Parts: sequence; structure tokens; C-alpha cells
Amino acid sequence: MADSNPRSGNTHGALSLRQWLDRLSARGELAVARDGLRLRHEIAAVAHKLDGRQATFFPRPDGAHAIPVISGIVSDRGWMAEALGVAQDELLARFQHAASNPIPWKEVGDAPAQEVVHTQIDLLRQLPIPTHNEHDSGAYITAGLLISRSPETGIQNVAIHRCQISGKNRIGVLLLPRHTDHYYRMAEKDGKPLQMAIAIGVDPATLLSSQAIVPLDHDELEIAGALHGRPLEVVKCTTNEVRVPAQAEIVIEGRLLADEREEEGPFGEFPQYYGERARRHVIEVDAITHRRDAVFHTIVGGGLEHLLLGAIPREATILNELQRSFPGVRDVHLALGGVGRYHLYVKLDKRQNGEGKNVILGAFAAHYDIKHVVVVDTDVDIHDPQEVEWAVATRFQADRDLVVIGNSQGSKLDPSTDDGVGAKMGLDATIPVDAPEMKYKRIRIPGEDTLDLQAVITGRQDWRGAADRAA
Repeated sequence: MADSNPRSGNTHGALSLRQWLDRLSARGELAVARDGLRLRHEIAAVAHKLDGRQATFFPRPDGAHAIPVISGIVSDRGWMAEALGVAQDELLARFQHAASNPIPWKEVGDAPAQEVVHTQIDLLRQLPIPTHNEHDSGAYITAGLLISRSPETGIQNVAIHRCQISGKNRIGVLLLPRHTDHYYRMAEKDGKPLQMAIAIGVDPATLLSSQAIVPLDHDELEIAGALHGRPLEVVKCTTNEVRVPAQAEIVIEGRLLADEREEEGPFGEFPQYYGERARRHVIEVDAITHRRDAVFHTIVGGGLEHLLLGAIPREATILNELQRSFPGVRDVHLALGGVGRYHLYVKLDKRQNGEGKNVILGAFAAHYDIKHVVVVDTDVDIHDPQEVEWAVATRFQADRDLVVIGNSQGSKLDPSTDDGVGAKMGLDATIPVDAPEMKYKRIRIPGEDTLDLQAVITGRQDWRGAADRAA
């Protein structure tokens, strides 16, 4: 079902959430749990156990909620490519093109997301919000797109932030120093709250678009439109000016309060450690709207769905940045062993000695989260950690090919750093340009790639009988 041109609009991918669940179900990749599993830890335990193998559908969580929970819907890289209608090796090109060629959204008057409207708010009673990890400070919304508008231009920003339920109508939210925080500070400077909404239960393309790394005042819902190949339908919130995906399952409307902070955390984050407790921003909820038969999407912190959603857009951005300066860069991969953020593998068609080290420096500049970089030749599969390790084992010498940079900006969620300041390391595991041809030639067995095993292996287990017949 791959679209032969990843740069074109496609009609086979960008499935709606419900179409995607149907697709997973038809293939046996959507497990349905028994009714009534507990929101505290039990749902997360099941979802995490099936991580990367099956998505999970949880009917009647806690035995009390009519709204079911889903998790793990894009916990496989191949699933994400399929949902967008491209082959897996075209995924980054598809995302790059969408980010560079956004399609403005289309506003509609009526939307499934607003079939039911609540203005008397009790978040934990009205929505099935799970508690995931052992020491999480409570129930968290983890798959909600937090959508805000610039107080000056009205241009929207879309991101996923961890959202702790702190009261019937209050949510504690971690805002890192990025675009949502920039809009918030603009509003707070004038003593005003920032209008916002949290959209829960969107299609895979819209979910992925929220993680795009683009300049300020670039609305990620327009990237979602480009991934769909048509304008994304949005609807105006019932209590503020924010526009949200019309097909969302659930929308929480509210305001980020000016000059208010409350305790939030700890929370199990993508490095698979806990983000610390601190005084953080506060959302006051004004309304909840949802479909009549809504579904609540949750992402288990530190699981594959969490890691892949962060990794794929970063890969597309990093590939763009590196290819501007290094045309020989063919592909990049943020390894899951490096939590989809910290370990970058780069495939390089090397033309000059020393180029691998320059690529390492360029990768560190492309995104501050990158901690370790390995550059390899084009014959190495960067999506196979064993292949990358083999290249390091046979093509790298520490006294010649190692790059170390101390006291540089990294991720504040990496517990080994000093409040985000730490060391970076690059390994140039590429073959010297002037190496003799046979010195680094990989062994291969002629015919292995095209061998039809079914034609030559009988499937019989009786080796003694086979030996007697041969004699």
C-alpha cells in the first residue's frame, strides 16, 4: 500500500483514528482487554506488556467509565509509515516534505468533537485518565495535543506536554522553554491567561505532526494537513478562540493561568526515569467536549509509542540540517536504545577523510538533545544496532576517531547531566577513503540474497532417514 512518491499527497495513508484502529484489528494487532481493568497502573501494565506488538483497547475502565481507553496505536515504526501511506524507508522524506509544504486548515461549523459539551467540570469523573508508573504523582493526560494561540498574531502552536490532574478543573503542566511557553510569557507579561485546548484521540498523522521541529509561528495542524494531502478540518472551541481538530475524540478547553504555579510531578518520562517534582504552570478547565462514543488515548511514559513519536520528526529535521552541509549524508536514525533522543546513527557516503568528524559536529548542532553520534558507511544498516556495533568494532579506533565535547547543552531529563549540561561523544566508524579495497571488504556468500529456502529445505526432521536415503 506504499505511495510510490513520498512527496506527493496520498490517498491510501493518513487514516483517521477509527480507520487505523480497524486496520490494526483486522490484522490481529489490536488486543481487546476484559472490561473493568483499573486505571491506576493496571491499564499501563497491560499496554506496556504488549508494547510494539499490539495496540490495546480497554472497555469500561475501572468498571465505571463508559469511555474506553486505547494505547500503543503507533508503537511500531512500520505502523506509522503504513498509517501515512508510505514504505518505511520513505517515512522521513514524507515528513520532510509535509513540514516544508504545509496546507492551511479548513474551519467547519459542526464537529464530532463537540457532540457532547460539559461546562460543570470533574476531570476524573468525566474522563478515564490513567496513572501509569509506580511513583507518578497521579493521573496524567499523556497523549493530548496542547494547542495554544499567539496573543499577538493568533497563529497556533501544537505540542504534547505532560498534564497532571490536580483538581476537578485544574491541570498541572510542564512547559519547557519552547513555543507554548513563549506564547504563555507573552500573555503573562500583560497579566492575562493564555487560551488553550487539549485535543485527545487524533489520527496518527495529526499526532505525529504535533512533534515537528519548526520555527515559532508555524502551526503544526497545517503539517497534519500536508500529511493528509488535504486541509485538516478544525472547529472553534466553545469557550475560546482556539481551533482544534474537528475529528478529535475529546477536547479539554481552558486557560493557562497567569502568575500561578502549583506542585507537579514526579512523572515517568521518556528516558525511563522520573521527571522531578516542582512548581509548574496551571491550566484551569472551562469545558470538556467529546464525541458521543468517544475513545480516550493514553501513551505510556517511556514506551515505544512515546519514543517513536519523538524520534521520527527529529530524524527528519536532523536529516534536513545535515544534508544542507553534507550532501553525502544518506540517512539518520535515533536509536531506541538511546531513548529516541540521545543516540544518533548517521549513514554517510564519505568522499574525504575527516568528513565523518565534521558530520558529528553538525549533528550536535542540529539538536541539543543529541548526546552520542556514530557515523558509518553506506553498507551499514543504521536501523540494526548489531550492524552499527559491528562497524564500531571493526572500523573505529578511539585514539584516532573519537570526538568528545565537554560542558555542552543537553537534555535536562538526562539524569547524568548537571541540569542539562554534560559531555557529548562522536565515533567516526567510517572506512578511510584511501584504504586498500580488500582491507574492509565485507564477506558475502554468493546467492544468499536470492535463495528460496522453501525450495531447498524439505521440512522433515528425520536426519537419520535422510542420511540412509542419501546412501
